[in-house]
Amino acid sequence: MSGTNRSNGMMNEIEAFMPLRDVVFYTLRDAILKGEMAPGERLMEIHLANKLGVSRTPIREAIRMLEKEGLAVTIPRRGAQVAKMTEKDLEDVLEVRDALDGLAVENACSRMTEGDFERLRDAMREFKEATTSGDVRATVEADEVFHQVIYEAAHNPKLLSMIKDLKEQMYRYRYEYIKDNTVYPQLVEEHEKILEGLQKQDVTFVRDIMHTHLMNQIDAVRAVIRRQNEEEGE
Repeated sequence: MSGTNRSNGMMNEIEAFMPLRDVVFYTLRDAILKGEMAPGERLMEIHLANKLGVSRTPIREAIRMLEKEGLAVTIPRRGAQVAKMTEKDLEDVLEVRDALDGLAVENACSRMTEGDFERLRDAMREFKEATTSGDVRATVEADEVFHQVIYEAAHNPKLLSMIKDLKEQMYRYRYEYIKDNTVYPQLVEEHEKILEGLQKQDVTFVRDIMHTHLMNQIDAVRAVIRRQNEEEGE
């Protein structure tokens, strides 16, 4: 994590309206996603507490939240550390997402209301705007909102709950993919095709586009993981 002042500045900006554990979580998560904390780097509670000017309790709680997202892992007798991305985890998580996406769009095609379409069009516009902002997190969140509208439009609370649980495990891979702004035109085009297919209620078309959308993410992040492994000599 590059510099106490930067971290504390981030905390001072948002701590007024967030629980302290969440402030610490987002601070550490940003540092990991931006590469300021390297895979394998130890997450020592005392060190982080001193660095961020908090007690060990919110650090401990934040680490548990990071573990839930797959950003941290606790190793016996060594403690918590930044988790490495692996191809197996990437493929396992997105394989489940692919299956849930298929069910979601099948339901959405027949259940979307005009209100759902209006929200999806709004989300499409906001995503386009985010891709021009230079803010990776804003672009990631706008992408999540677009897909969330579709999931909610499936009108299946059980499915929505399962996708919500998976969302946390996917965040790192989504962020890694969207860090590369050269993929933005392709993402925008795929989102537009998804919207078009839903409007036509063409289940096969939308399912195929959603699958392609996901496979492109897998291929891109897999390449990142392999490059990182080569650099580490693995």
